[in-house]
Formats: sequence, C-alpha cells, structure tokens
Amino acid sequence: MFPELGFSTSYYLSINSLVIEQCAQDILALNVPRFLSWRSREFIQKALGEERKLPVDPPLSFLHSTYTGKKFAYDASGRIWEGATVTYVALQLAFYMGFRQVILIGVDHSFNTKGKPNTTIVSEGDDPDHFDSNYFGKGFRWQLPDLDTSEVAYQMAREAYNNSDREILDATIDGKLTIFPKVEYQSLFAKR
Repeated sequence: MFPELGFSTSYYLSINSLVIEQCAQDILALNVPRFLSWRSREFIQKALGEERKLPVDPPLSFLHSTYTGKKFAYDASGRIWEGATVTYVALQLAFYMGFRQVILIGVDHSFNTKGKPNTTIVSEGDDPDHFDSNYFGKGFRWQLPDLDTSEVAYQMAREAYNNSDREILDATIDGKLTIFPKVEYQSLFAKR
C-alpha cells in the first residue's frame, strides 16, 4: 500500500510466528531494518536456504518477545511483553529508539471474524478484519485477536509515554481503538 498511502515504512516488525513463517521470503526482501521474534528465527533460516547467513544490510534483529509477564519494556534489548499485538511491541521499540511522538495508522481494533482469542483460522477470501482487504489473503493462517489483553497493553504504553513527556496519537481512519487521542489522518499529509 505504499503508493496508495504516499509513504513507506522505515522499519518492519513482526512477532507472529504464523506471519513470519508464511512471509519469510517477503520479509527477507524488504529494504528496511527488520525486527522479528526470536522464536521464529527457524523460518528465516529455512527461507535463507543453504546460505544460512543472516543479512546485515539492512539489519535483521531478533527480539526476545514473550506472551507472559505484563510490563512495558523501556529497554528493548531485554525481554519484551507482546501484549497480544505487534503494535504494543512497536510502541516499546519506538520508545527505546527515542521517538517522542508516535502516530498509529491502520490499527483497526475491531474484527468481523469472531471466536476464541488466539485461535488459528484460515482466511477464505478477502480480509474483512484489517485495514486492507488483501492483508491476509485467501489461505493465509492467522490467529483471532485478544482485544482485551491488547487494551491492557495499550494503556500501559499510554502511561509510559505520558510519564516521559512523550505521546501516542491514533490517526486510523474509522478505527475503534479509544485508548489514545485521535488525530485526523489527512491532516498529517496536507500539502504545504
């Protein structure tokens, strides 16, 4: 969606093993620094094939992200609680990197597909649950969200940022997340 959005990302982050497994080749092809969960390194090693040497330019770094131990990691070189969403890990990384302001784009926080959180399902067609219908296409395996745990994590992130005179804003169009102050997406890219 970079052409449609009018910008590209500066970093890539994925902590979900299913995403990393199914997208390993795409992740390796990205021309930005990449951050992945340590437990998914085998999928990257497999995608590298015989070479097995991790690329260093742009860098690929593995994070010690975990499902347990609720906390906000001010130091991303140690253990990072996932908070049931990659966005929470991204907020911790951004804090560690020194960003004073973070603007969220594309945090839907509302899903049409229902079921027990963390249950693995297979997409049957267009994705009705993410900001783009091609996000998880037909046949893609993914887990249903745990929105309650995500909200706990987001509140912890908001508190950590606020206590450090930093801010998190949400510019998601029609997003359902209510933890962070909203900012109009179009206002961020107004022609000057």
